[in-house]
Amino acid sequence: MSESTSASAAAPKAGERPELKRVMGPGLLLLFVVGDILGTGVYALTGKVAGEVGGAVWLPFLCAFIVALLTATSYLELVTKYPRAGGAAVYTHKAFGIHFLTFLLTFAVMCSGLTSASSASKAFAANFFSAADIDPERGSLLMITALSFMALIALVNLRGVGESVKANVVLTCVELSGLLIVIAIGVWAIGSGDGDTSRLTEFNTPSGESAFGSVTAATALAFFAMVGFEDSVNMAEETKDPVRIFPKIMLIGLCTTGVIYVLVAISAVTLVSPEDLNQGSTPLLKVVSAGAPGFPLEVFAWITMFAVANSALINMLMASRLLYGMSHEQVLPGPLGRVLQKRRTPWVAILFTTLLAFFLIGYADLAALGGTTALLLLCVFAIVNVAVLVLRRDRMEHKHFRAPTALPVLGAVLCVYLASPLSGRASADYKIAGWLMLIGVGLWALTWLLNKYVFNRHAEFDPSHIDPSGPVN
Repeated sequence: MSESTSASAAAPKAGERPELKRVMGPGLLLLFVVGDILGTGVYALTGKVAGEVGGAVWLPFLCAFIVALLTATSYLELVTKYPRAGGAAVYTHKAFGIHFLTFLLTFAVMCSGLTSASSASKAFAANFFSAADIDPERGSLLMITALSFMALIALVNLRGVGESVKANVVLTCVELSGLLIVIAIGVWAIGSGDGDTSRLTEFNTPSGESAFGSVTAATALAFFAMVGFEDSVNMAEETKDPVRIFPKIMLIGLCTTGVIYVLVAISAVTLVSPEDLNQGSTPLLKVVSAGAPGFPLEVFAWITMFAVANSALINMLMASRLLYGMSHEQVLPGPLGRVLQKRRTPWVAILFTTLLAFFLIGYADLAALGGTTALLLLCVFAIVNVAVLVLRRDRMEHKHFRAPTALPVLGAVLCVYLASPLSGRASADYKIAGWLMLIGVGLWALTWLLNKYVFNRHAEFDPSHIDPSGPVN
């Protein structure tokens, strides 16, 4: 084939959407999946999960992994069926075509990014004082540090940040190194007879509550640690042969992180009692201190800070970008779409999301923020599991992954259960999520009224015009 023929074949035809450059092979995609899942959840919330369930802290992480795996099969069918950049909002819009439902789902994804970033800010503050070997006498110092960190994230966001796959590789290696350190310390301690493995079968069952109730309540929180795998579908258009490699790589990535989380949980509870793990926001620092007293704790604290800082930055970037996109689609007020003239960053959306994050940091504790993130995404995942069944009516000529029908059905049922009060979920999760969604609906209603009665226009929300990435863990 001649060069001119090749060039013409590669060029998009008139009216067609130009394709992104396919640069990601299996190795880079695997690092992307693993890097998105690793982060704040396991670094900051292992102790809170232990407080819910007791010594069997590994079991909620295992259950959360199973629910995530079921939902991942739905995402795999959709991303191989529609191998373009997209996400839950795009799939929901294809399946149901209800603009308000698509808006609610997209805004829920945005809010989950805010709660995830806010929890990362609190974890950053706690680890900052540990790294600096400073004991804050009052909780207000932690609050001021967390708010200052979020303000710094806003400044970086305003300046503009170009994320790259190479940067993700570096950050993933840093995050992974910290967890491997915890696992290695746990293996060494258990092998030396220093760990208390009898705790692994102990359950924290308050009066009137069963072991099953404790596990489900802890799983509802631990699910926060498993989110992030859904982000990889937005890389479909930049992946080489996504239909072939996506299923294998996503499943390998999920299984890898699931094994790491279970091993970290086992190491943690064999070295530190569940009661001690539940105190404070630096549970893995306590594990390192107990299992390897000679290990420089400030090094591990900086690793943790680096991991959660990356989570906060990416989530705030995502949240402001989603608001900007929805404003551009005329389903949110127009000012949210304003950009700085020189930097070309959505400054109003950044300020708005930062103010919401300030409120969340001041209003909610770490467990409530993580629980709210999990709640919002469980609702999103339940809809995606239903959407994949609805879209079975849409036949494709090319081969694609097809999940056994039982998996998305079971995934939807489990997601709904874990999102419901039946799972023992804290009431604070519903309050925070409710207020956030109420703000979104209020903004949507205001925009609808202005479009209809002031500007005399009608807008249809097309989520394919924005990039609905989910929170990074």
